[in-house]
Parts: sequence; structure tokens; C-alpha cells
Amino acid sequence: MKGLMVWGTTSDAGKSYIVTGLCRALYNRGINVAPFKGQNMSNNSYVTATGHEIGRSQGLQAEAANVVPTVDMNPVLLKPRSDRKSEVIVRGKSLGSPDAARYRSDFFTIAKQAVADSLQTLSANYDVVLMEGAGSPAEVNLMDKDLANLETAAIADVPALLAGNIERGGVFASITGTLQLLPKHYRDRVQGVIVNKFRGDPALFKSGITWLEQHTGIPVQGVLPAMDIRIEQEDSLSFSTLHTKAETSSALDVAVIAMPYVSNYTDVEPFLAERDVAVRIVREANQFGCPDAVILPGTRSTIHDYHHLAAAGLTEKIIEHYQQGRFLVGICGGFQMLGKQLIDAHGADTGVAGKTAEGMGIFPLYTTFETSKQTNQWQGRFFDESKTMAVSGFEIHSGLAHIDDKGSEWKPLFYSEEKQPEGMMSRDASTIGTYIHHLFHNDSFRHWWLNQLRQSQGKQLQALVPYSANKEKRLNELADALEEHLNIDNLITMMEKR
Repeated sequence: MKGLMVWGTTSDAGKSYIVTGLCRALYNRGINVAPFKGQNMSNNSYVTATGHEIGRSQGLQAEAANVVPTVDMNPVLLKPRSDRKSEVIVRGKSLGSPDAARYRSDFFTIAKQAVADSLQTLSANYDVVLMEGAGSPAEVNLMDKDLANLETAAIADVPALLAGNIERGGVFASITGTLQLLPKHYRDRVQGVIVNKFRGDPALFKSGITWLEQHTGIPVQGVLPAMDIRIEQEDSLSFSTLHTKAETSSALDVAVIAMPYVSNYTDVEPFLAERDVAVRIVREANQFGCPDAVILPGTRSTIHDYHHLAAAGLTEKIIEHYQQGRFLVGICGGFQMLGKQLIDAHGADTGVAGKTAEGMGIFPLYTTFETSKQTNQWQGRFFDESKTMAVSGFEIHSGLAHIDDKGSEWKPLFYSEEKQPEGMMSRDASTIGTYIHHLFHNDSFRHWWLNQLRQSQGKQLQALVPYSANKEKRLNELADALEEHLNIDNLITMMEKR
């Protein structure tokens, strides 16, 4: 197999970023490339055209490579739902939510075979497979069954790069320490080192390159500068630092509510490109302030996270915000929390059959969690008094919604292509709830909603910001930066020699 794997010394070392940039760089060189992550742990997922869940990073990397995302690009997806348990999704099929010990004893062989099968499929259909590791490959307590890093590289029999984040400090220790902890047969796979997020004059790091090469015997393939090229990230560390400062003094203040098992927070990513929108994360009641709009994102554990928000005093703040007539958005699990009641009849959400919780009571919505999950891409339309627009996104939820609307306060937010109503919106458009992820990735809808918000705050209306076109521009900028600072010719030669 012709391919390359990118390992990192830590989480947030830049693995996803580097693989995404390499996918676009190789595509720009005319190479048919597929991204791959054997085992991903993330509540940020993407739904393929066939209705399979994969990690959001692999969906974005496929976009960078200009190929259709498939389940083979991330055959094993683990979605944390508590401190000890994760939902195990193998080739798009949920196998339950075991704890870590049971996963390693009962599911590892199945998962490993899925990785091997998917690699074989990709190898037969693409010139190159670019593989992303997870966390660190040198976790000694997990090394015997490290499917995300060591096992994948061994199955594919490809060389690896090791990336370290110098911005966090300790890059020399993390690189050399990682290499020393790896068994020799895995260490021998490492054919290059990448120093990521370097700030300052690169000439001042020449002695660092010399030291690394002398002490590891491995060439430094590049020193990547800290780059202000934002692309969607799925790592929880990325969510913890998600914020923007608007470029204007009259900025819209958009508060995104944080939860322990937040999912698909990339739903708010397009707002980061808006010059007059400031996005901030709110975890506690004393951080709430008086935002112009509140967005309650999805979650993998709705009832658990609802109780967490209530204990933090945030449900009370959100209800007050709604009662003041300010803008409020609930997406997927956030939509469910804003309803009347959450019913876990079969234990699908909490693991405890019969558990219930009262919601915030804003929407006349009753949610019953089912053991089956709805995962599909979605297309439909939004109808305003003055315009209609196409909207697309995807659904990932196990909740079955019952709407008990006996009044005229609410109307459907969207209509599907099959003319079925979806979501809810107040008559004044200030409050919306939906199961559709990436609704704000639709430029026309986001532009409409933001101008409604601007108008409500007496602020100047703005022109549409083309998010998709800007994302393409950023992907090409990232590829150009990697072409400049990485020896990609060497990497291609490295893949061909293996």
C-alpha cells in the first residue's frame, strides 16, 4: 500500500491539520488521495451519503482531497457518552456502548478486521492513503491494542511522521520521549519529524533541528509556523478554545453553551468568519452575561448534560434569556432540552431504562429516546415571508419527537424535500429548534438569521459571507503553507520506497 501515517506526541499536536493540508496539497499535484483514521474517538461526526457516521475530520479531509467521504475512511468511531463508556460504531453500525475494558476484550478483534478491510478497499481505489493517528502512539498501558496508531500503521505497512507542538513547550522532550517509548519495530517506521506551531524567526531554530536529528537519527521534514488559517476541528481541546473577537465595536455577542458531552459543535464554525460576530463559550452561570443570541448545541448524553446545565444555573439563565425575547437556537440535543420532557424508555440515552427529565419547557416538544438511531443527509427548504431558500445538512439522533402544539406561537422551521415539516420557529423568528446539523453552513440561511438578529439589536445589516468559498480558500492556503514549509517531495519519495 502506498501511504503515510501522521502520529503526534500529544493530542492537539496538529495531526488533523497536517493530514488535511496534505490531502489538499497532493490533490493539487494531481494525486488521487484518500484520508483515513482507523479508530477515532469524537462526538463530532459526519454523515456520509449512505447514512454512515464517520469522524468530522475525515469528512473535511475528504473535502480537501476532493473525494466523496465514505465509511471506509473511518471504520471505527467511538462516541463518549460517560466517563467510562463510549458508543462503538463499526463501519457505520452501532454495536452498543461498552466500557473500555469490555471494548478491548470483546470488540477489538472486530474493529481490527474492519480497519484491515477498509484499508484494502481504499488501497484498491486511490493512489495514496493518508492516515491520521490519535493522541500519542506511546501510551504504554494501551500499546498492546493501540488500533488508532500502531496497529493501523502495521496493517498498512506504511512509514510514519511524528508531529510535536512547540507552542505548548517541551517539544524536544515530547519528541525524543515518544520515540524512546516506542518498541523498535514501531520506532523504525518513523521516517520524519515535524515541529508544528513555531513562532518567531525560523533561523533561530536551526540548532534545534540539528539537535533533534543528532539525538533521534531521524530527519526533520519541516518546521510549520503557527498559522492563522482556521479549519474545522473535532478535538475537544479545540472546542475549549473556541472563541472569536469581532472586528467591529458593535459586535453581535453569540454565546455557545458548553456541556460535558457536547457533539457536533462545528455547527457554529461559520460564525467565526463573520466580521461583526463574537462567539464565546459559556460553561457557568457567571459567564452568561447578556448575549444577543444563545446557541445550545448537540450532545451525546442529553439527560446527563441537561442535569449538568441545571446544576450550573444555566437552564435558568437560558429561560430568562428566552423570556426577554432574545434570540435562542437549539440544535439536536439542545433542541430536545428546550422542550417539555425527555423520556429514556429503553435506556438509550442514559443507560437506565425509564429515566426521565423535565426540559426547559420552551418548545411544546416531548422526546422519547429509542434504541435505533437516525443518521442521514438532509435536504429541504426554508420559507420566509419574503423568500425561500434551499437548506442542507445532516441528522444524527436517537430521539423521537412528539410535538403538542395547540396554539399558533410556532411554525415549522424547514420542510424536507418530501414536504415533511422539520424543526420549530417562533413567529418572530427569535427562537428556533432543529435536528439538522450544519444548518448555519448554508450561506443564505445563516445570512438571513444574522440579519434578523442584527435588526433586532438595531445594528447595521451586513452582506452575505460565502463560507464554502472561504473554506476552499483556507484549504488551499493551508496546502500552500505545507508546500513551503514541508519537504513534500521527500514525503512522496518516502511513500514510494516503502
